[in-house]
Amino acid sequence: MDYSRLTSNIVDVLKEEQIKLGYQKEKVQLYYPLKSLNRFLGTRLHAQEMASALSGFQEEVKPTLGDVKVTVDGKRFCFHIPPEGTEYVHLYSDPAEFLTALIRLVEKHGTAMEEVLALFKKYSDRVRIIKMPESEDFDYLVYFEDAAPDAYRYCLTEEGGHVIYHRYTKEDYEDLFDTE
Repeated sequence: MDYSRLTSNIVDVLKEEQIKLGYQKEKVQLYYPLKSLNRFLGTRLHAQEMASALSGFQEEVKPTLGDVKVTVDGKRFCFHIPPEGTEYVHLYSDPAEFLTALIRLVEKHGTAMEEVLALFKKYSDRVRIIKMPESEDFDYLVYFEDAAPDAYRYCLTEEGGHVIYHRYTKEDYEDLFDTE
């Protein structure tokens, strides 16, 4: 089974957390719904089948992320990443230049939405910016059309003198916001 998309997403989430909060060699818990895991793995497994399938994932990532434990609560899976895994991400993963720049920009009070949108354009001339209707939960959907520097969907909102972002895989975004 190909675990590369799942592994890549876990590393991306850990990297994002380290950029936001700073690196600490600590254990981290990440939660995934069954539907997302099936998409990452290209499967259509039930929860019990997925729990069995993830034993191969645990073996595959042991040399890099350490002894990852996976627990299940209904259709929600918790990945318990040991301190060795967070250290590995800190030492050996790509620096995520765009994400670092985005986080540093939005953490400043008074950053305008125009500045954030300009940052996306700085990293690619193929940025899709969609102004959302006022009835939506966020102001803009922004993403890189050619998935470079990343393939995530960013939901941006101005709130209380800050721009807030939420980042989703394309498929999770479509599920959450029923875009079909």
